[in-house]
Amino acid sequence: MADLPSHIRVALPALSPTMEMGTIVNWEKKVGDQVSEGDLLCEIETDKATMGFETPEEGYLAKVLLEAGSKDIPVGKLLCIIVENAEDVAKFADFVDDGSAAEAPAPAAASPPPAAASPPPPAAAPAKAAPAPPPASLLSSNSSSGDRPFASPAAKRAAAERGLDLFQIKSGSGMDGMITSRDVENFKGAAAAPPAGLPAAMPLGGGFPVGDHMVYTDADTTNIRKVIAKRLQQSKHEIPHYYLTVECNMDDIMNLRSEINKTYEKEGIKLSVNDFIIKATALASKRVPQCNSAWMDSFIREYHTCDVSVAVDTGSGLITPIITNVESRGLAEISETVRELAGRAKEGKLQPHEFQGGSITVSNLGMFGINQFTAIINPPQACILAVGGTEKKVVVKNGEPAVSNMMRVTMSCDHRVVDGAVGAQWLQHFKKFMENPKAMLL
Repeated sequence: MADLPSHIRVALPALSPTMEMGTIVNWEKKVGDQVSEGDLLCEIETDKATMGFETPEEGYLAKVLLEAGSKDIPVGKLLCIIVENAEDVAKFADFVDDGSAAEAPAPAAASPPPAAASPPPPAAAPAKAAPAPPPASLLSSNSSSGDRPFASPAAKRAAAERGLDLFQIKSGSGMDGMITSRDVENFKGAAAAPPAGLPAAMPLGGGFPVGDHMVYTDADTTNIRKVIAKRLQQSKHEIPHYYLTVECNMDDIMNLRSEINKTYEKEGIKLSVNDFIIKATALASKRVPQCNSAWMDSFIREYHTCDVSVAVDTGSGLITPIITNVESRGLAEISETVRELAGRAKEGKLQPHEFQGGSITVSNLGMFGINQFTAIINPPQACILAVGGTEKKVVVKNGEPAVSNMMRVTMSCDHRVVDGAVGAQWLQHFKKFMENPKAMLL
């Protein structure tokens, strides 16, 4: 293709730090259209949301390599060609991707995180010396023959789940031929034999026996669902969770909320119970900052401002938009921010900085009639608060039985960061704010 005129090769960028693949939802421009830097070029479904991808250079769209609906496109794959002059568009009608790198860098906001530094090269070895074995941490822990497959821990787990013998994969796509989890997923070899005791007539489906009488539907997993599954599995396997539960008397909050909403109805202010919960979460975190921290492997990062991640169900997966600097915001501002972010989250229009990060998470299922549950920590955060619904219960007030509105919350803590007594102190402060909400206004 040496005779082709000067052109820009636009590749799929990493629109989030965890993005490995994407799906083209639709193209906003067609071949021949003039494009300017910053124009919406196409919409891409990432591992987090559906996001607009802007044109990196001005010119004319000469070729679209991947049509709308193309799925599981790896980051770096060529998407389209842009040329400087309109008369050059026709010259790319028969263009075929040769696999070379894209010439146009992705926008700064969508750049993938920098790769880890490569290890220094090993010292020169004698000409006839045997090659060094792979690191022990990457080798299988058992083998009947003494030889061990060169595979990553994730590949070993994926192979175990599928009942796959890693020796069936002759060569991996990782560094020095290491077998990766993607190699396991893409392997098309013979299916594993069913476990002993299962009739041969019962095929295995997703690890479970499937009988002829069963009716089912298989749905493709979206990029969002795949990443949610991967992150939550990693969190549950690697983080030592423990759980602390308290009940909060909600009578004063219910009364204060009703009073504020009636007083400021004309101003459009309508507070929810969740707004008070978010505010109390931030204020408790200011008093016990160990719970407003993150595990960073070699150190613990303690935040001095509280950015609360709020779990929102988008219909296609869970996302956690972030309310920043909650400790310094009023209840009305928190309420407005939550509504605006949740609305855009359900439309898939959040920007990466609006859902990546946060120092502590709140997940509220009370509106679904759930009175108590435990939540999985959102790494690298150290804590997540699971909020149940408000229930009327008989309690003792001033020595007399009375009916009150009670709410149960359970905090999941990372024991590497937060000891039990520290988590209990945080909940004491949270409970105090919830039962005396006017203290939040001080």
